[in-house]
Amino acid sequence: MSSPIQTVYAAGDIARCRHPNPRWSGAADTAAVVAAGLAADANAVVLTLGDHTYPRGAAREFADCYGPTWGRFKDRTWPSPGNHEYYTKDAAPYFAYFGERAGRGYYSLALGNWRVISLDSNLAPAAHAAQLDWLRAELKDHPSRCTLAFWHHPLYSSGGHGSVPKMREAWALLHAAGAELVLSGHDHDYERFAPQDADGKLDRARGLRQFVVGTGGAYATPFLLTVKYSEARDASRNGVLRLRLRADGYDWEFLEATPPSLPNASPPDHGSAACH
Repeated sequence: MSSPIQTVYAAGDIARCRHPNPRWSGAADTAAVVAAGLAADANAVVLTLGDHTYPRGAAREFADCYGPTWGRFKDRTWPSPGNHEYYTKDAAPYFAYFGERAGRGYYSLALGNWRVISLDSNLAPAAHAAQLDWLRAELKDHPSRCTLAFWHHPLYSSGGHGSVPKMREAWALLHAAGAELVLSGHDHDYERFAPQDADGKLDRARGLRQFVVGTGGAYATPFLLTVKYSEARDASRNGVLRLRLRADGYDWEFLEATPPSLPNASPPDHGSAACH
């Protein structure tokens, strides 16, 4: 008997608190897409990819901007912190808002047959080294055919911030363990990469496929130079990534929340792949 499919909705870079009314913001648009999906599937969950609020991740921003939009399904959300959370000392409002679900900034859980790992890409060297030690142990103690990791800063990106090398060693550990997917935000666009190792080499047999999904509602930013092995790019609309995690693979689809802002925009990205 096959295991049920686990559905996940993911995005980062969400609530822009300079908007005069969060009910009419980009975050409200994407929250409506997620809420409809959650209503149709009681087991579906949300992964947030950092930068939940702008500009500083302050407690009032979580209450007044994030709360009325994505906060509606906080009890079904598994978060990771972004750099804007750390613009307030120690990202304290982020940890207070999400409580036990935020962990130490990193944690793992089982979703169906999948191991899902949240990491913090903002840590100082000593704390980051401790996180890597934890990740090594976690991958050893919880081997899984299918593994997904998520954090804020993308190792590969064609967007304005570009590729951020901070999590290269984490990527290498995940690659060695046979993980499938990495989700990130930071650049306010959608981008999908071919499976790669931690050194930017194509590895269709055992590499990790990365999605950048910084389209949670903040504002769109343009692409710059296209990075090698980028397979799909979209900076024309807000939206969320829907993943259907199967026992032996996954399906992805970008669900648009707002119409494309560019003429003749490509249709939203979608596809399927098997686990290693």
